[in-house]
Parts: sequence; structure tokens; C-alpha cells
Amino acid sequence: MTIDCEALAENPSVASPYDLLFQALVLIPISHYFFLALFTSLAFLYSFLEIHFLHHLRTLFRGDPVTLTYNSSSNLCQSLVANCTILRGRYSATPWLSSPHLQTAFLSLFGRAPPVSYRRELFLALDGGTIALDWLTYSDAAVKHDKTPIVIVIPGLTSDSSSAYVKHLAFNMAKNGWNVVVSNHRGLGGVSLTSDCFYNAGWTEDLRKIIDHIHCEYPEAPLFAVGTSIGANILVKYLGEDKTNTHLVGAAAICSPWDLLMCDRFINRRPAQKIYDRVLTLGLQGYAQLHKSILSRLADWEHIEKSSSVREFDNHATRVLGKFETVDTFYRRSSSINHVEHVSVPLLCISAFDDPVCTSEAIPWDECRVNENIILATTQHGGHLAFYEGVTASSLW
Repeated sequence: MTIDCEALAENPSVASPYDLLFQALVLIPISHYFFLALFTSLAFLYSFLEIHFLHHLRTLFRGDPVTLTYNSSSNLCQSLVANCTILRGRYSATPWLSSPHLQTAFLSLFGRAPPVSYRRELFLALDGGTIALDWLTYSDAAVKHDKTPIVIVIPGLTSDSSSAYVKHLAFNMAKNGWNVVVSNHRGLGGVSLTSDCFYNAGWTEDLRKIIDHIHCEYPEAPLFAVGTSIGANILVKYLGEDKTNTHLVGAAAICSPWDLLMCDRFINRRPAQKIYDRVLTLGLQGYAQLHKSILSRLADWEHIEKSSSVREFDNHATRVLGKFETVDTFYRRSSSINHVEHVSVPLLCISAFDDPVCTSEAIPWDECRVNENIILATTQHGGHLAFYEGVTASSLW
């Protein structure tokens, strides 16, 4: 079919193709447009929130197997895998939280933390800094005695013993007969700074002194440690630094960032991650506000208040306080990935591939595989420190 352009020009009564298209679109019921808009919005949200409900539906909500990476010649690792059924099982996320962002947000906003109470011990560091050690008291736990294993929990960035995920972890450890103590970072847990020293992602000195202190108080009790997020980075870095010169007999690192520089790049890569960057920045600024009298004397307070990202905050505060030349220098020197090969005690590392804060790209696969003391357990889903399971999301995996 050919179109006579001259005829169209001479006869204005002949409708243009756009008029015909518009007339056709008007004939489509408005409800169809509504459903199209709804479908488009749902498709966008499904992609933006990285929802994986359809994947769970295909697997009949059985979840995915836990992937284990370890040195096959390590008798220690083989024994642990053989005796720890959860590592040989599967993890299935709560169906209505089938998204790393939904899981992480739910943990932060609602938490559903079990009821726990603490007995506080104030530990004084050599430089005069004060650290709050919160010992869990749990009536249904096994009777504590001098030889009861003790686990030290090291929270993440700006988190403390009141955080929901910390309470979940402490509650379940105590329920299984452990003695649990949460080591709050300096300036957190409701304790004021009593020196000019602040903590950061690579600061291991406080953990070192706390471990020595607890060992002196309970010399016959086996000591373990569990680090979460930034706390995991601090823990692994400490283990690599001290090697066999530690009182710890075992440890676990959950959702470690591993490589701070790579995580910095990751958290500024996509719109969803930038939201986390902003939330973390607000948390850091809240921490800074608590100690403004000291921080404003040591760093540029105006720029700290105006920081719009974690990187900016670290540039104006963390880098200055830690005496690092640049932010990248701070990230490189503080990253635990540089110390994995030197870890000399049994270490279980747990990471989720869909962690929206600590990218899976930073996981040190080869270093973990070579070291005979390390087992790396990875899950397809779980978000950042969430790992909710069950229909009611009442427990963490």
C-alpha cells in the first residue's frame, strides 16, 4: 500500500496517522491502562527491590543449599561440616520478605528482638577510654560456672547491645548454654567518650585488650568471638594480626565487608545502595553528635555535619582521627581481606550473595580456601545480617 502525500496535503479532512493512533488509544478502556500501569509498577518494584519470590515459588519454598568453601585437606573443617547440620542444610527466606532490602529494612525497623537483659561492666582502656561490656543474663540458660564457654559479640557500625540482631544472636547463644558478653564500641551503649580515641573499622586494640581482660577474669573458660558487619572486619583483622597469640579458640564473622574500598565503590554504584549509604551516614552523624564536644575540637565539625555519604564522613572525621593520609589509605589498611591468610584459629565466615551493603565481590574465596582454619559459608539470600526464616519471621537462621 502506498500513501499519496500530495493528496493528504490537499485534503485536510484526511486524518494524520497520529490522529488515528490517538483515536485508537481513546477506544481502549481506562481499566486496561490502570492494569498496565500497575503491572509496570510491580515489575519495577520487583526488579528494584531484587525480590526473589518467584524463585522460592519454583523451589516450593525449600530454599537454596548453603555453599561451603574450605580447604579439603583440613581435618578441622571436615569435622565441623560433618557435625554441623545447619551448614549441610538449606536456607529459605521468609516468603513475604523475599528481598534483601525487605529483610534488611525489616530487621532495622521492626527487629522482633527477644527479651534480654544485661549486666553492665565498664572496662577502662589504657588511654583512658571507657568500653561497656554487657553480659547477658538469661534465666533459662545453663547454670554458669568458671568453665562455661564465653562468646564475645562485636556489633557493626554504630550498633550496640540494644540492636535487634545483636539481641537475637545473644539470646540464641545463651539459650544453648553459652555465656555471652557484648563488647560495645567506644562512645556507644550509652557510654560517653572519656578519651580522644575513637573506634573505626580497622581499630583492633580495644578488642585485643578486652579479650585479655576476660581471659584474666575467667582463665578456665574457652573464649570465642562473633563479629557482625564492621565488627566482623575488626575481628578477622585482629585474628590475622595476632595469629596464634590470642586467647580465642574459635570465631565467626557474619556479613563482613572484607574489602572496605570495594564496598565503598559498591555502595555508591546503584540507587538502592545509595539509600543505604545515606542511612549509614545519618547513623555516623548521630554518633558524632553524641560526642560533639570532643569531635569538634579534633576535626572539622562543619564538614562532618554536611557530609552526605559515608566516604565524606570518613574523610572529614575517621581519616583525621585515625591519622590516615587519605580515605582510600584508611580503607585499604583497615580491610580484613589483607589478614585472612594469617588467621590461625578456627573461623567460620557467613555471607549472603545478595547483601545490599557488603558486596559479595569482596569475598576472599581463594584466601579462605587455602587457609586450613577457615570455613566460608555463603547463602543466595539473607540481606545484611537479617537471614529471617519461617512464615512469621520470628527467628533468624
